[in-house]
Amino acid sequence: MNANEQLIHHFYTCFQQKDYKGMQACYADNTTFSDAVFKNLDAAQVKAMWEMLILKGKDMRVEFGQIAANENAVKAHWDAYYTFSLTGNQVINRIDATFEIENGKIVKHIDHFNFYTWAKQALGINGILFGWTGFLRKKISTQAMKNLSSFMTKK
Repeated sequence: MNANEQLIHHFYTCFQQKDYKGMQACYADNTTFSDAVFKNLDAAQVKAMWEMLILKGKDMRVEFGQIAANENAVKAHWDAYYTFSLTGNQVINRIDATFEIENGKIVKHIDHFNFYTWAKQALGINGILFGWTGFLRKKISTQAMKNLSSFMTKK
């Protein structure tokens, strides 16, 4: 396992252990993050997002693997198992991640997952009916960003 693969292995091991400080330490000061819900986060937002998700995700469990690197890029797969707080529904979110690494730190992190699959699990019938729409995706993203902003303000 090369140094970049070790960094990502450490990142997900910290995630499994709910060690958000360890996760945060893996990121560079100029890092960015995006996924289907959280778009174009800066370093402070990325670090706060993981802290918020870990502190609020009481029953969250993470499994990871398939870590592979070339040059300064790393790919990994991870699965998140948790209860979606708004509905109480159980979710299994299957995520493919890509990372860009510079000087031993993550400078860009993108998580890819099927939003419709997630919405069906998290939101039930509303996710089935509307999970494919841009309207629902934007609504979920807007609410998630409000939650993140509120979390950061309270810190």
